[in-house]
Amino acid sequence: MTTVEPFRIVAVSAGLSQPSSTRLLADRLTDATRRSLADRSPRPVDIQVVELRELAVDIAHNLVTGFPGPALRAAVEAVTGADGVIAVTPIFSASYSGLFKSFIDIIDNTELVAKPVLIGATGGTARHSLALEHALRPLFAYLCSHVVRTAVFAASEDWGAGDVQSDTLGTRIIRAGEELAELMLQQPGRAAADDAVVPFEQQLTRLRISH
Repeated sequence: MTTVEPFRIVAVSAGLSQPSSTRLLADRLTDATRRSLADRSPRPVDIQVVELRELAVDIAHNLVTGFPGPALRAAVEAVTGADGVIAVTPIFSASYSGLFKSFIDIIDNTELVAKPVLIGATGGTARHSLALEHALRPLFAYLCSHVVRTAVFAASEDWGAGDVQSDTLGTRIIRAGEELAELMLQQPGRAAADDAVVPFEQQLTRLRISH
């Protein structure tokens, strides 16, 4: 019986406060993607959130020493091994946060090639929204990732009373989630590739037996 591998979605949240509107947006984008995948495929969906604020000290140490700690290494491996990445950062001085950029700098620039990525950002006013197009999208274009057409920015006024989204923000979130799900579905399945790879130790064993 063949085991069906789940879709792996990793959301990277660079919010600094707790609770954080950045994390809230990441959760909404993740949920929209999960729902879209569920509508199109019977495969289960595995979701992981990487909170960069919890890794800030490890990221700083890595920048100085060049060696990631266990938690940071696990976060990087989660991102590089994901079928789809949702990257959300607060906007400071018309660009992504330093914490967000430092984490991306740790990842080898070949590891996100052709990776489906959904970008999002939060800020105090809508005038920061252009940072998605002049900062985040070029960053992932440099990394040769496949970035979905719809980028989602949420200003303070986009959030309704309490935890309710405005209709406009909700529509953008659903559309972006659908686009990321579509890109993920277009990626070649991992199960067949995994079956085709024979571990080196197993190859040696076969050679010993044949001789």
